[in-house]
Amino acid sequence: MRKKIRLQPVLWCTFIACMLTANITFAKKKERQFYQIKIYHLANKEQEKATENFLKDAYLPALHRAGISQVGVFKPIGNDTAKDMRIYVLIPMVSLKQYADLPGKLANDIAFEANGTEYINASHKTPPYKRIETIFLQAFADMPQLQVPALSGAKSQRVYELRSYEGATEKLYRKKVHMFNEGKEIGIFHRLKFNPVFFAEVLAGGSMPNLMYLTTFENKASRDEHWKSFGNDAFWKTISSMPEYQNTVSKADITFLTPADYSDL
Repeated sequence: MRKKIRLQPVLWCTFIACMLTANITFAKKKERQFYQIKIYHLANKEQEKATENFLKDAYLPALHRAGISQVGVFKPIGNDTAKDMRIYVLIPMVSLKQYADLPGKLANDIAFEANGTEYINASHKTPPYKRIETIFLQAFADMPQLQVPALSGAKSQRVYELRSYEGATEKLYRKKVHMFNEGKEIGIFHRLKFNPVFFAEVLAGGSMPNLMYLTTFENKASRDEHWKSFGNDAFWKTISSMPEYQNTVSKADITFLTPADYSDL
């Protein structure tokens, strides 16, 4: 006959506390950040200057005061006035509530209004941009938090690679997301030291269904060497040849970026 083990009240409390702590820790690991990518489309150097002054002197400091750190500001390499000048701003959010509350916090931030007055109160005759494009994303389960790249070189020499993968159908798109997470494709990027900043699903944007990710390198030569290693990786060759992951990307867009000197990333 088995003897029942009785725990004293103090031991029960300790046991329950440990279990609750474990559950809280586990829950934190599962939290997936949200990301907003704002793309400022600019017509000329005057707009570029006005928007950059606003971002540097008013917007990023206000985001920091609102509890949002690790904000990235980037320009495409080869930003061309004749085509479409752009500035990318990557804003990480811990929750949808933080995203929803942000406009109100900015509206009540006196320093934000004062430091950004030229941009905020610009005339319709001299706007600081042509338009703002917004992409809203949620981090992948296998990389739920944004990571600051471990780079040591000058920001002006760095190459950040933003990739966008569209799917021909929602089902095929989900298969590509599965490949990154359950298929462990993300692990290749970490193992080969691509310094990924994020992998995320696009929840709202102009191109859907869609996923995006950002990897970082010290320079262009380093970027090319890393992708050569990726293409030769044995595990990549294995998963990329699996039948379930065929034809999961219908369109891939690659944008090379360089961080602004005032960028957090």
